[in-house]
Amino acid sequence: MKKPSLLTLGLALITTCSSALAGPILDRVQQRGEVVGVLMENYPPFSFLNEQNQLDGFDVDIAKAVADRLGVKLRLETPSWDVIAAGRWGGRYDLCICSMTPSQARAEVFNFPLNYYASPAVIVVNAADERIQSGKDLDGRKVGVITASTYESYLRKDLVIEGAEDRKIDYPFDQVQIAPYDNETVAFQDLALGAGVRLDAMVTNLVTARERIAADPRFKVTGEVLYGEPNAVATEKGDPEWDAKLVEIFAALKQDGTLAKISQKWIGTDISQ
Repeated sequence: MKKPSLLTLGLALITTCSSALAGPILDRVQQRGEVVGVLMENYPPFSFLNEQNQLDGFDVDIAKAVADRLGVKLRLETPSWDVIAAGRWGGRYDLCICSMTPSQARAEVFNFPLNYYASPAVIVVNAADERIQSGKDLDGRKVGVITASTYESYLRKDLVIEGAEDRKIDYPFDQVQIAPYDNETVAFQDLALGAGVRLDAMVTNLVTARERIAADPRFKVTGEVLYGEPNAVATEKGDPEWDAKLVEIFAALKQDGTLAKISQKWIGTDISQ
């Protein structure tokens, strides 16, 4: 039996090491033939259950486009936002195309390989409420937000946006009563009961607010934009190859107009970055 040469052994070792060092998430997606995305079930127009009881929306369509470019199937999971935002997924999910804003705290458990759209944060009140005209009028009020969201950090006055740490964020109020919710549907239901009954206001995304107001005239946006925030794709740490692949895919989706088309479909304008 012919003994393998040192060169052959060396090449085999390199091949083995290269396979061992390949990105675990990218390998998992390719071998399984499926990418698992995570997002919220009640965050229209970004993600929601349509009349056929199927997930639909801006983030859903983008996740579908990414899966198509990867040549794999898409599976979407919808745990609560605090579970999503806590990270440390342990391989349960492959990526979050779920309107997540980067922050220093989140950067400890996530990578943010790219921003894919930008959105302003605004105040929403009951349509009959004239008490709140600007951010300073939130002082002492009970304000609803999604739990573990950047809006909650904003109301705590400790919001830091990853990549824009030196940006000065204006907090026109002294202190508010923060009312965290698992989803905005329940928060809007409470706000609909009347000014100050359960909530005085909400802080949310302008696009989401417009979607709700178009369907329900009991709400209105008041005051100026509080701050603008990027929304990023989030991944588990430890796989630069996966992050690089996503950057490549999103560049292609922007180049061929797919992101703009999805944005126009759901938002009415191009908010993609």
